[in-house]
This record gives sequence, C-alpha cells and structure tokens, in this order.
Amino acid sequence: MRDKRAPSSIADALASFLKQKGLTKRVQQAGIVGEWAALVGPQIAAVTEPEAVTPDGVLRVRVATAPWATELSLMSPKILRLLNEGRSGRVKEIRWVAGPLNRRP
Repeated sequence: MRDKRAPSSIADALASFLKQKGLTKRVQQAGIVGEWAALVGPQIAAVTEPEAVTPDGVLRVRVATAPWATELSLMSPKILRLLNEGRSGRVKEIRWVAGPLNRRP
C-alpha cells in the first residue's frame, strides 16, 4: 500500500532534523556570521570581521583598530538588539578584539 502522506520539502525536513537534534539555536547563531554586513551596515562591516559564536552565545568580532573596538563596545547593546531580532539563537555578548582583518580577496 502506498504512503499517502504528502512529500515534505528539503527545507522542512532539514528544519525538523535540526530541531530534533537541538541544533536550531546554533544554526541561527552561526547564521549571524554570514549575515554580518547586512545586519550591522557597510560602515561597521568595513572595519570588522565576525569570527564565531560560542555555544553559550558569545560572538567574537575582530576589529581593524583599537579606537574602533572601543567605539563598538559602546554600541554593543544596540548591535545585540539588531543581531537577535527574530532569532531564537541569542547572542548574549560581543567580544571586540582589535587586530588585523583576514579579508579574503
């Protein structure tokens, strides 16, 4: 006898799998790195490079200069709100680290 369930899309199947494995939050946190420029805007994106989000919600961001790192640390509450809007995977803290950016050509 044929299974009468409607086929699900790959996106639905993947979302279900991630939810079962408890990975939805981590995937959303990791997505922030890929969406960084769109979330923070071109001026901040030009002098920063997100590196990773730890499992406990700490985002590490490399910053081109120490003065920019200081300025961005003062802006952290606003940037955290932007990053967490509409996500279940929350970034709880941003660590701004001054140092050379590893831009890919």
